[in-house]
Amino acid sequence: MQKTLSKPISLIVLFAILTIFTVLVIGSRSVHAAPTTVNLRTASPFAILSGTPNITDAGNASVITGNVGLSPATGAGNELTCSQVTGIIYSVDATGPLPCRVTNGPLLLTAKNNLTTAYNDVAGRTPLTTVPTELGGTTLVAGVYDSASTTFGITAGAGALVLDGQNDPSSVFIFQAPFGGTGLNVNSGSTVTLTNGAQACNVFWRVDTAAIDTTADFVGTILALNSITVANGATIEGRLLARNGNVTLINDTITVPICAGNDTADETPGLPNTGFMSGNYVLWGAISILLVTSGLLVAFIAYKKRTI
Repeated sequence: MQKTLSKPISLIVLFAILTIFTVLVIGSRSVHAAPTTVNLRTASPFAILSGTPNITDAGNASVITGNVGLSPATGAGNELTCSQVTGIIYSVDATGPLPCRVTNGPLLLTAKNNLTTAYNDVAGRTPLTTVPTELGGTTLVAGVYDSASTTFGITAGAGALVLDGQNDPSSVFIFQAPFGGTGLNVNSGSTVTLTNGAQACNVFWRVDTAAIDTTADFVGTILALNSITVANGATIEGRLLARNGNVTLINDTITVPICAGNDTADETPGLPNTGFMSGNYVLWGAISILLVTSGLLVAFIAYKKRTI
């Protein structure tokens, strides 16, 4: 009887081991294929971080939730008022909006350096998926995207850009526009929509310059080499971070995004979803296969015992 049972039992055990190994390997590769979030470090609390020469807001009617900073330009170039900002307005010197202005040149220098690090980090992200210039009317899942031209465009008439988290709140969306164009053009009335767990804190746009038109509803952190211009009445759940240029507003709403379940927006999230298995699903898949295979083994042994 021992010889009769040994070969089938060995085959079943071998099958179970190979199946579990395959699931774990494929799942692991799938999990690590998706991008991780971009760590902004000390730049994370800033709704607006600008270089030079200024931060302007025609009419001083914009509403900012998050910190504001201007460096290396002096605080005199910050034209926002204290009543517009729920957060701290930082300056490199003893000029700028009073009574809320805080002079802290070293902090601003560190934040700008962290912005540069994040900008370079995004530049090195791979693999890249090339998408058409017009993003309106498309649905994208987590990944790193570049443009077929020198610009990303979102046009209201084309429809909303939908970012699908595939039920994974740690899904990260990164957009890279090559130099030579405006980088990002969000037309009047355009919309970026988050669905299935996607979060604004995990959306990043690396561009040369950015222009967001009137009444646009935009999502994500803009990492611009130069200037960022936002026209009248736009709503942005994200950040306007300009390394070298200025930031221009007109009656807009900018809110720093916070990742659900995280204390800070730049914490590294869990393993990202790639459409196959993510996080604990890989482990539970392997356990399920083990249990099923073990059950088959027990049933087979019981059957053989009855027939002998």
